[in-house]
Amino acid sequence: MVEFTNIKCEAVDKEFCTFEHCQIKSVNRTYKYLSVKAKILQLPITNAKVNGALYQRLNGYKPFLYNITLDCCKFVKNQKSNPVASFFYDTFKEFSNINHSCPFNHDIVLDKLTAESINHRVTRILPFPEGQYMLQLNFNVSGINRVILKIYLALS
Repeated sequence: MVEFTNIKCEAVDKEFCTFEHCQIKSVNRTYKYLSVKAKILQLPITNAKVNGALYQRLNGYKPFLYNITLDCCKFVKNQKSNPVASFFYDTFKEFSNINHSCPFNHDIVLDKLTAESINHRVTRILPFPEGQYMLQLNFNVSGINRVILKIYLALS
């Protein structure tokens, strides 16, 4: 079972974006979801890259399996170009408005990403060992680090 434990959203460049909300909502003991809304202040976005790294907690967070960087604009056009990125993108794409290639002329929203949707992927499709994990996403726009998103979860 996957459980969200924390989420941290940092706008490194506050002139580029701010967060309207960045939270875990707990409906009851077993149903939690993530919601993030980033207000983009410099539109349009025509050149974006993301570095995604997975960490496992073992005396602090240590790199675990994946650390990839990809061009978001090219990846959304051809999602089969990177199977690892596609695995993670498929987890949240139905909950997000990041479903088209560049340019992005709108705010970025991740709405009600449930733990159950992730649970299916990390227990049945590609099993992960039990433990505590952090997914860190660094977003670069026009070659400048703009946003750092950290999602913490426990797998039991």
